[in-house]
Amino acid sequence: MKVRIFRPSKTAMQSGRANTEQWVLEYEPSDRREVEELMGWTSSRDTRRQLDLRFDSREEAVGFAERRGLAYELLEPRERKPRPKAYADNFSFKRVG
Repeated sequence: MKVRIFRPSKTAMQSGRANTEQWVLEYEPSDRREVEELMGWTSSRDTRRQLDLRFDSREEAVGFAERRGLAYELLEPRERKPRPKAYADNFSFKRVG
C-alpha cells in the first residue's frame, strides 16, 4: 500500500487558513472508478479511498506509516509569502493600471 502525507492548502471558499495546520495521511487509489450502467453513478470497490487520517505533526504521520509498513510519499507544503498592502496604495500617484 502506498500513502501520501501532506498538509492541505486552504480552499478557495475561505479567506482564513482553517484546517491547514494538521497533516493528512491519505491512501493512494488501488482500484479504478467505474460508471454504474443503470444510474450513471461513479463507484469504486476501494473503501480506503474514503479514509484520511489527520495528525498534529509530520513526525507522527511518518511514524504511523513506518509502523504499519506503508510506503509513503511526503509532500512538503510551500510557505506563504505575505505581501503587505495598504488601502492608500489604491490612490497612489505611482500606481500603474
